[in-house]
Amino acid sequence: MSINNPLTKNIEKGRAPFTFAEYKAAGGYQSFANAIKMAPRDVMGQVKDAGLGGRGGAGFNTGLKWSFSPDPDGLPRYLVVNADEMEPGTFKDRLLMESDPHLLIEGMITASYAIQATTGYIFLRGEYTVAEENLLKAIAEAYDNGMLGKNIQGSDFSLDIYLHTSAGRYICGEETALINALEGKRANPRFKPPFPQVSGLWGRPTLVNNVETICNIPGILTYGVDWFKGLGLGDECGTRISGVSGRVKNPGCWEMPVGTTFRTLLEDYAGGMQDGYELKAFLPGGGSTDFLMPEHLDLPMIPGEVAKAGSRLGTSLIMVLDDKTCPVGTVRNLIKFFAHESCGWCTPCRDGLPWVEHILNKMEEGKGEMKDIEILKEMCGYMGPGNTFCALAPGAAEPLQSSLKYFMDEYESHVKHGCSYKSH
Repeated sequence: MSINNPLTKNIEKGRAPFTFAEYKAAGGYQSFANAIKMAPRDVMGQVKDAGLGGRGGAGFNTGLKWSFSPDPDGLPRYLVVNADEMEPGTFKDRLLMESDPHLLIEGMITASYAIQATTGYIFLRGEYTVAEENLLKAIAEAYDNGMLGKNIQGSDFSLDIYLHTSAGRYICGEETALINALEGKRANPRFKPPFPQVSGLWGRPTLVNNVETICNIPGILTYGVDWFKGLGLGDECGTRISGVSGRVKNPGCWEMPVGTTFRTLLEDYAGGMQDGYELKAFLPGGGSTDFLMPEHLDLPMIPGEVAKAGSRLGTSLIMVLDDKTCPVGTVRNLIKFFAHESCGWCTPCRDGLPWVEHILNKMEEGKGEMKDIEILKEMCGYMGPGNTFCALAPGAAEPLQSSLKYFMDEYESHVKHGCSYKSH
């Protein structure tokens, strides 16, 4: 961690997660004491004013999202934490849950008070066994110390938190598919509206937030809106965890001020490219974002600025493509993943992605035709926004469409000569 955030500065590689006592001694579990003095809507207002954008990829203002919840009616309502982290190239939530599980629990308690949720669920990726173990231990400690259960800290507010281990599908990252899975149904997306804030889990008001988003809540309510805003660069608010994978000298992730540039992340923190390799391109926010080029490195990691360059910030963990790795093969690998993870609910995704994978396989095997390139272009449109039930296929199309934009000569070379990278 790279900045002076009291609640995360003690996350260190190899350190065991804090116990309840250690976490509280470091300043934890103060946010609920502050929140309980306020009306729930005022807590929402603080989160909104802090400018916290969702950290799951969409970047929507968190407090504003909360405010869409209807007023309590005395019946159950839910907070669900999306911890089913399956975006290729993304591993930040795993770091938080394994190293600082009490931070997530504290965030859930305070967020649940704000939306008046009676029950919280952590929907966890099944492969995250260390996170599962650490979260279960932390939840038990929170119950033992009166931070969960009935009348928390002597207040009128009660909350139970349950850990749900997912059977595992990428589509569960879509909030309504996640809700279906949590109910024991097939993980298909739902029609919207109604949105989960109004009718979600078992037909009741439900807020679904990403792990990192919820982990920002304790700091805002403990240290204040101005403190959180002051962590960003310029007019930007807060921090976010960003990272790098690929052939860099120091792959990993770091907590940095919002507004930090890609160049700072890649060169100062990740140590630049490994000796003998050059940066060819990068995916700025996981496997379902458009490629950016070396000339984009000085862009600040802000959703709006990245959008102007033709991509999305997504999860803010960049995947580096080096000059000795085939871009066509890279895209094929991503498409293979997305095709496998399609829920099959709509035709462009169910049939389109396997067809794209088939064409890319032909090209990698030296059997491609020039007309295949035109078909790939057409498929990007068929799978684009507005043509599918959810964002899985449009996201899968992003690395494909941008690779056709930046690496057309590579596709044509594959057709004429086969893949030239296989000897590297």
